[in-house]
Amino acid sequence: MLDVGNKSPEEAVGSGAPVAGIPAPASAPEAPGAPDAPGPGTRPGLPPAPLRPYLVLAAVLCGLYFLYSWVQYAHFRTPSWDLGIFGQSVRAYAEFRAPVVDIKGPGFPILGDHFSPVTALLAPLYWIWPSPVALLFAQAALFAASAVVVGRTAQEVLGSRAAGLGLTVAYGLSWGLQEAVRSDFHEIAFAVPLLALTCRALLLGRWSLAASWAVPLILVKEDMGLTVAMVGAVVLLKGSRRLGAALAAFGVSAFALTVLVLIPAASSLGQYDYWSKIEKTGEGADTSFGQVVGDALASGERWEMVLYLLAITGFLALRSPLVLLVLPTLGWRFLSQDPNHWGMHWHYSAILMPVVFLALVDGVRAVRTSPRAWLASYGRVVVPVATAVALVLAANLPLRELLKPETYRSDARVAQARDALARVPEGASVETDVSLLAHLTADHRVYWAGTSQEVDPDYLVYDLRGWSQQASDPERLASQLHPRARYELTHRSDGFAVLKRR
Repeated sequence: MLDVGNKSPEEAVGSGAPVAGIPAPASAPEAPGAPDAPGPGTRPGLPPAPLRPYLVLAAVLCGLYFLYSWVQYAHFRTPSWDLGIFGQSVRAYAEFRAPVVDIKGPGFPILGDHFSPVTALLAPLYWIWPSPVALLFAQAALFAASAVVVGRTAQEVLGSRAAGLGLTVAYGLSWGLQEAVRSDFHEIAFAVPLLALTCRALLLGRWSLAASWAVPLILVKEDMGLTVAMVGAVVLLKGSRRLGAALAAFGVSAFALTVLVLIPAASSLGQYDYWSKIEKTGEGADTSFGQVVGDALASGERWEMVLYLLAITGFLALRSPLVLLVLPTLGWRFLSQDPNHWGMHWHYSAILMPVVFLALVDGVRAVRTSPRAWLASYGRVVVPVATAVALVLAANLPLRELLKPETYRSDARVAQARDALARVPEGASVETDVSLLAHLTADHRVYWAGTSQEVDPDYLVYDLRGWSQQASDPERLASQLHPRARYELTHRSDGFAVLKRR
C-alpha cells in the first residue's frame, strides 16, 4: 500500500524533515507583501520531482484516452454533435476563415454560441492532420499533460514519490476525465492543464505565476471568467491582496464583457442564448429565481455529483482554500434547468478534477501538523485510499470498455455507415444526422438535419434509426424537410439512406 509517511532520506529532505547527516534546506525570508512571497505553510526551495516517471504515466494515459476516443469515432458511436461542431470550427481557423459552424445553423458564427477562441490553437495540428480525430488526440494529450502537473506537484509538496505516482494514477483515472473522454472533444480540454498549473502555483505560493496561468482561461469558455475571479479571491486571502483583488476584478469583468457584449455581438440571435438554461424549465416554461434555487437545493442528482467529487479525495480537499475554485462551475450547474448539467456524465466535471486533487495535496500538507492525532493519521493514509478508490471506480467507468473484445468489433452497421459516406463526393454540401456529422466535416460543408431547413444541400445522408416513422420512405422525408427541392434516393441499406438533389 502506498504510504506518504514512508520516505527515503532524499524524500524526507523535500518534506522539510531533518535527516541524520542531511540538514533541512534553509530559505531566506521574503517580504510578506511581495507578489510571489510564499503563503502560510509553503516551503520555498522544494526539490523538483523527476520528470521521466510522470511522462511515462502520461504517455500511458494519453494512449488510453485516445484509443477509447478513436474506437468510439471509428465505430460511429459519437454521443453528440459536439465533435462535428468543433471539427467544423477548427477547420475554418485552419483555412483562415471566420469560425462559421453550419451544423448549428447555416452561417452560424460559433463565437456567438460559446466564447472559445482558444480552439484556434489547434489550427496548426489540423494542417498536419485534417481530421476531427486530431482533436481527439489533442484532448488526450492535454488531459495527460495535466496528470504530469498534478503528480509532480504532489511529490514535491508531500515529499513522497509514492504519493506523486499514486495521485497521478488516481487523477488520470478519475471519473471527471473519463466521462469527458467519452463525450468526444470539447474546448474545456485546454482549461484542464491551465487549472492544474494555476493550482500548482497557488500551492507553491507563487501568486504572480498563478495569475499568469489563470488569465488565459477567459479564452476557453465564457464562464471561466468567474473561475479566474475565484483564483483572485484565493490569492487575496492567502498571498498578495493587491494582485488578488485585481485578478478577481479582471475575472468578473471578463465574464460580464463576454456574455453581455462579445457573444451577443457575434450571435445571430443578438443575445447570450444560454441564459434560457436558467430562466426556463426543460419544457420551455418560464420560472422564478426562487424556484430555480429551491429545485437546485432539493436535487439529489446534483448533490450526488458533489458527493462523488469530494469523495475521490477522501473529503480532505475541503481543508484547502483551492476548493473554492470549484464553486463557479458548480454554481451554474446547480442553477441550470438542463438535466445534462446536473450529474456525473458528459464533460462538465473535467475542469474540477485538477482543482480537487491538488486541493487534496494541500489538505494533506495542512493536516500533518494538526493537533488532532486522528486527523494527522488520516492525512498519512488518504493518498493511498484515494488511489484505491479511483481504481475501484474505474471498474465501472468508460476506459473499462477497452478490456472487452466486443469494443473493437465492427458490425454490419459500421460497414453500412462507411458505405453511405463513400457515396458523397468530396466538397459537396451534405445534411446528415449526429452519428455521421464529424466524419464529414473535414472535406464537406455539413449541416445537421435539425437546423438546415433554410438551405437545400447537394446530398442528404440519413441514419434511419432516428427517423422511425419516416424510415420506410426517405424521399418523402426529404420532401418534408426540404419542400423547395427534389431529391432522389441513390443508395439505401438497413441503417442508412443517401439522397441526391436533382
